[in-house]
Amino acid sequence: MKKVKADPKGVLTGAHYLDGDFAIAEGALAAGCRFFAGYPITPSTETAERFAERIPFVGGIFIQMEDEIASITALIGAAWGGRKVMTVTSGPGFSLMMENIGLACMMETPLVIANVQRGGPSTGLPTLVGQGDMMQVRWGSHGDYQIIALSPDSPQECFDLTIRAFNLSEIYRVPVFIMADECVGHMHEKVVIPPADQIEVVERKWYDGPKDKYLPYKPDKDLVPFMVKAGDGYRFHTTGLTHDERGYPVINAECQDWNVRHLSDKITKNADKIIKYEEDQIDKADVVVISYGITSRVAYRAVQLARKAGIKVGTLRLITVWPFPEKRIAELAKKVKAFVVPELNLGQIVHEVERCSAGQAPAVLVSHCGGWVHDPEDILKAIKEAAK
Repeated sequence: MKKVKADPKGVLTGAHYLDGDFAIAEGALAAGCRFFAGYPITPSTETAERFAERIPFVGGIFIQMEDEIASITALIGAAWGGRKVMTVTSGPGFSLMMENIGLACMMETPLVIANVQRGGPSTGLPTLVGQGDMMQVRWGSHGDYQIIALSPDSPQECFDLTIRAFNLSEIYRVPVFIMADECVGHMHEKVVIPPADQIEVVERKWYDGPKDKYLPYKPDKDLVPFMVKAGDGYRFHTTGLTHDERGYPVINAECQDWNVRHLSDKITKNADKIIKYEEDQIDKADVVVISYGITSRVAYRAVQLARKAGIKVGTLRLITVWPFPEKRIAELAKKVKAFVVPELNLGQIVHEVERCSAGQAPAVLVSHCGGWVHDPEDILKAIKEAAK
């Protein structure tokens, strides 16, 4: 996979006071995104607005589509046309995209979707925070497939992880998701954007062999097929149907097994390269607090109070949520008394912690339906109970 420096036209170098939504747009531009199709929806609209404002000076296309279904469809087409592509949405719009997320996975289409989560279900709380889409992003479309999902906890990470999302999308030919939330999306903080020559971006793995030999779904040694640009003279077929290396539909169990296992293997067998998390004072901890997004910032206040009270507590912040860091959770489960998992939902990621722990350490959920962040005292109470 070829790595290059960022295009200076897309890099707004310097220190800025930005909200998370704007930082996502700046990260996309720095990563080389030059096509954005989207539809306004609170609390993610600011990303689209920022991209629309900036793209005339960078060189690219912004389209406001008629809805979210059309938005992701346009992304798939533009990606096969050779562009790095992105959209942003929330709640109900994310649900509308699910069918074509499955199509993008089956077609192995690199694209990035930012979901600035709000309270649900249905239209729920359009202007207030939630973290209720964490399982939907992994399992929302039908069938077996893999995706990658990242969770920023600050505007700076919104910028940094958006670049990482594009790079991962290009490396693995897969949809990658930025699972932000309303608080992080609307939070204004200092965001430092480095010079273009300090930003490393991944170029798509282009095929350059004989045109009559191109196979759009023949895995390379890294399990990822090469791509070509539609319109460059290559004759090939791509479909959402079960297909062979040529992209031709083959409707039988043997091809289905090859096809679907490949979609999974290229992510699961590279999981150690993809997964990122942040740990603090883990080694001698009796209790580990596992959190992500805005909840990790609130939880840290509870952790500080617990440490002052003499409790040995560590933190594990999920930066990559999918694929899940199951190996690390399993290791920690052998050493700690319990996990505490605060979430702005009624329990989603906590079930993954329970699965990976395999009964060796309980996972204590501190649930909140959203609308506002946790009271740190509630998390502190759970830590104290878990430490007994």
